[in-house]
Amino acid sequence: MKNLILIAAPGAGKGTLSKDLLSKYDYVHISTGDLLREQVAKGDELGREIQKVQEAGGLVSNEIVYKALENKLSDPACDNGYILDGFPRNLEQAKEYDNILKRSKRDLGMVLLLDIPKEELIERITGRFTCKDCGEIHNIYNDELKPVKEGICNKCGGVLTQRSDDNLESFEKRYQTYLENTAPLIDFYKEKGVLYTIDSSKGHINTLMEAEELLNK
Repeated sequence: MKNLILIAAPGAGKGTLSKDLLSKYDYVHISTGDLLREQVAKGDELGREIQKVQEAGGLVSNEIVYKALENKLSDPACDNGYILDGFPRNLEQAKEYDNILKRSKRDLGMVLLLDIPKEELIERITGRFTCKDCGEIHNIYNDELKPVKEGICNKCGGVLTQRSDDNLESFEKRYQTYLENTAPLIDFYKEKGVLYTIDSSKGHINTLMEAEELLNK
C-alpha cells in the first residue's frame, strides 16, 4: 500500500478516515504521541531524553521528533505502508520529512486533503456529543446522528457529554492555526504532484470510498 499523509482542518474527519483505513488494510499508524511513547518504552538514550523533557513539563523539540520518526521508519512493519497522523504540521517539518525519507529509502506516497466548508466544520464540532459509556458519537445538527432523546445515547442509553473545547471560540482558534501552519502544505505537496483532494462533506463512508479509489489507482 502507498504511504499516506492526511491533511484536514479540525472536524473534517481525519481521525475517522484513518481508523477506517487501518481497520481494512495492513497499515502502520504513526502519530507524534505514539512515537514518543514508543521511544520512551524502549528505554534507550533517546527515550530517556524524551522522558526527561516530559517529566519537566517541557515540549519535545522537533529534532527529537525527527529522530523518533526516523527510528520508526526503520521498522520492517512499515514496509507495507503507513499513515502519518498529525505530521507534518508545517512546512519546516515537511521539508525535514523529505530528508528523512531519503535516508530511510522510503517513498513519500500520497497526500490526501479532506476538503469541507468551514460552516459544516462548525456544526460538526459544536454539535458533537459523545456517549460516556459506549463512546458512540452523536451530533445535534445531523439527522442521522441526532439523539432521539436529548442528552441520551441512541445506542446504549448512556448519558451524552461534550468536550470542553467543542465550542465556537475554541474551534476558531484551532481553525486559524490550521490555516497558518498546515494549509501551506497544500501548495507544497501540490507542486510535488502527490496531493489528492477528497470531498469529506459527504460523510465518512463516501470519504473512505474516494480514498480507496485513489489508493487502488
